[in-house]
Amino acid sequence: MNTLQFFEIQSSQPEREIKFYHNVFDWTFSRDESVPIVYYRIETNGINGALLERPAKVPPKEHGTNAFACSFQVENFDQTAQLIMENGGIVALPKFAIPGKCWQGYFMDADNNVFGIFEVDENAK
Repeated sequence: MNTLQFFEIQSSQPEREIKFYHNVFDWTFSRDESVPIVYYRIETNGINGALLERPAKVPPKEHGTNAFACSFQVENFDQTAQLIMENGGIVALPKFAIPGKCWQGYFMDADNNVFGIFEVDENAK
């Protein structure tokens, strides 16, 4: 557990990025209507991921990294979230269900780096 298992790309214009990553890497995208946000699953030749509509403004250029968010699979979402908070992290996006897959959430470390954690749970809804 606690290993990198998933990546996510945020996009202000999902169709533009879908075209880009498909053309460059031949990744396959499929819209997942069960997720409560604009969310496309990505299939690659290795680790899989997702593309989602950006929930905030794009950071300005030359103001630090604008990058993919990586998510770590954990055994217990709530216990890990508590450890994050106890160690100076903050919630960036509260826990939510990816129906039939997992519980997902996002946090920021003390330097405002965003990362995700998820607990596999086929009963998540």
